Amino acid sequence: MTQEMIDDVVRQRIRSLRLSLGWTLDTLSSRCYLSPSTLSRIETGHRRIALDQLVPIAQALGTTLDQLVEPEGDDDVVIRPEPETGVGSTIWLLSRERDRRGVMIAKMRITAEREKTEQQVHPGYEWFTVLQGVLTLRLGERTILVREGQAAEFSTMTPHALEANDGPVELLTIFDHDGERAHLPGHRPAKRQS
Repeated sequence: MTQEMIDDVVRQRIRSLRLSLGWTLDTLSSRCYLSPSTLSRIETGHRRIALDQLVPIAQALGTTLDQLVEPEGDDDVVIRPEPETGVGSTIWLLSRERDRRGVMIAKMRITAEREKTEQQVHPGYEWFTVLQGVLTLRLGERTILVREGQAAEFSTMTPHALEANDGPVELLTIFDHDGERAHLPGHRPAKRQS
């Protein structure tokens, strides 16, 4: 990506963020201490963008300099999950390690071959939706069948275990940091791009 292309992306981000906040050039100007005409020329490409201008603009817009100038690319968009297989289960990580939101998203396939596990307890919440099949959710003293198209959310301080019910089950799940450690203990770290 050329410097000119990066500048165009930054200009578009500044304008889009300003408009999404419902701000005029005057409003942004009063928050970043640059004149409305300077801001207008930056947004339209009639003025070069200087670092000493970007810092106060980013702060005023409630973002960081890194997010404002981060280059676009397919590496930031497309995730190509590789299956991690164990006895009776396969996991595809659908989000990057150390996701900015503090969660990990995974697709799981559980079969009857998976060993029945003791119910686990850990801080946080867990959410999943069943994509295919029927899941047996053991939640404390309760046994709940979660069917295709249904979702479940619960405090993970309640003892819990997930099992396939009469055939394979596929689910989409969101783990917070504690859930990731409890349910994905052997997952591989993300591969670094070189």
